[in-house]
Amino acid sequence: MLSDSGQLSASDIYSHFNVSHPAISQHLKILREAKLVDMEKRAQQRIYQVNVQTMLEVETWLKKTTRKWNVRFDTLEKIIKDDKGGG
Repeated sequence: MLSDSGQLSASDIYSHFNVSHPAISQHLKILREAKLVDMEKRAQQRIYQVNVQTMLEVETWLKKTTRKWNVRFDTLEKIIKDDKGGG
């Protein structure tokens, strides 16, 4: 929701879920602590938005990890092929 809308107030976020406000607040707190979202107080509202920098770091990590696993799987595939051909 936040990536689609840019920013949402806590009230807007609550309205999309059929769970208690404290439950949503707890999830938002965890996302803030993980630095996945930023929160700004505006008068009585709390405005949330995606932390773009953290998301870029996550994307970089995912790409690096994907490349590493692809190399490992390619190596495993070669070992299996060599073992079948030589056996």
